[in-house]
Amino acid sequence: MATPKEKSAERYIEAVGRRKTAIARVRLMPAARTVVTVNTKDVNAYFPTQPLQMAALEPFLKIALPTQFAVSVKVSGGGIAGQAIAVRHGISRALIAYDLSLRGALKKEGFLKRDPRAKERKKPGLVKARKRKQWSKR
Repeated sequence: MATPKEKSAERYIEAVGRRKTAIARVRLMPAARTVVTVNTKDVNAYFPTQPLQMAALEPFLKIALPTQFAVSVKVSGGGIAGQAIAVRHGISRALIAYDLSLRGALKKEGFLKRDPRAKERKKPGLVKARKRKQWSKR
């Protein structure tokens, strides 16, 4: 008899995607057709522009996978663009957990790299991270 933890593992595949300060928790479930919800909204309603929608769903567009998925995403932190890339990262990681043979194609596209770039912190005595006050001779 399967334990509750094993039963939950059969229902969905879970992965985490990150970008700057945005964190996306992604759940992939087999379904009749591909449906993506982000924070209980449709992906097209959550990400207002076409480039952000494309960025979030790129892993499905780049690989030709006959299986359809229902994708549930909870995303928090960061801005809307960082969240879209975090969703892309999470979906890519979940697809690899589903089928390891997809790793090469997703890695080639750069979807598995966690983009570590973030805003540099402000230093004491400076206006911004590196900007200084204008020097005055007198």
